Amino acid sequence: MNRNLAYVSVAVAINAALAVSNISMAQDNPVNALKPASAFQSISNENQRSVALFEEAGKVIQHPRCVNCHPATDRPLQSMSMHVHQPPVTRGEAGMGVPGMMCSTCHGPENVKVVGQAETIKSIPGNGNWHLAPIEMAWEGKSLGQICSQIKDPQRNGGKTLDQIVEHMAHDDLVGWGWQPGEGREPVPGTQAEFGELIRAWVETGAACPS
Repeated sequence: MNRNLAYVSVAVAINAALAVSNISMAQDNPVNALKPASAFQSISNENQRSVALFEEAGKVIQHPRCVNCHPATDRPLQSMSMHVHQPPVTRGEAGMGVPGMMCSTCHGPENVKVVGQAETIKSIPGNGNWHLAPIEMAWEGKSLGQICSQIKDPQRNGGKTLDQIVEHMAHDDLVGWGWQPGEGREPVPGTQAEFGELIRAWVETGAACPS
């Protein structure tokens, strides 16, 4: 075989092997994934394990899909860029908007696919309980440690116990919308079940907060 041809053949084989390896790694470590709660069992210090669990859950909590509905003002945010909601809307009573511009004016009981609009608008989000989080639970601009303290505080979390927080995170269908946000939107990482297990494990290890 011609020496140059042999070199080319070897190079092709190596590149092919690397491509297969990269595909395998991408499948094993998808970008939009969560580590399971069991992955943190090797952390012997319970306080450190608790913090690590919450930091993993923070991939969901601090994702724009969630923060957009936990704004620091009375205006919700939109998209991955987290810009102020258009058309202009405001919180109103119970976080459901004001007369004439309630959340339900545009947001129905389920996501609705949009046809013939701008390329950036593929669907309108929907859920039967669509509303803003209470202002006491504003996450926008907060560190993960600050959000953790809010979540634990009955004065700011709607009077919920930690067990009720677990239930809310694991099974609330409006929280679950983050994994089913409609066409054209990036979902939050992992699954709601995985997220709920991280929160449960965080509570069971003392609900420690990142510094």
